[in-house]
Amino acid sequence: MVKNDRNTTMLTPIEDLISEDFGAVGTPERAQFEIECDAFIIGEQLKEERLKAGLTQEQLAEKIGTRKSFISRVEKGHSDIQLSTLVKLFRGLGREVSVRIL
Repeated sequence: MVKNDRNTTMLTPIEDLISEDFGAVGTPERAQFEIECDAFIIGEQLKEERLKAGLTQEQLAEKIGTRKSFISRVEKGHSDIQLSTLVKLFRGLGREVSVRIL
């Protein structure tokens, strides 16, 4: 936070804070940060949908033919998964996946 000329508190934009900690857009450090953020978001979405479906990690793993430890790694954002695996995971929860290129 910074103070402006009226001595009121101004908030620092999140983009500035991210750039300060992880580098500018296009740098290797920033690219790695963004990949890790995406993995975290996917993991959180998977966990949310699994809980909505009333399944444990073990039950979901059995349903799609994998191990509980894999489901756990994905939910924690610690696994770099292929699109086909992502589709399989969410279809196991009765959900569909769509990809949008921005």
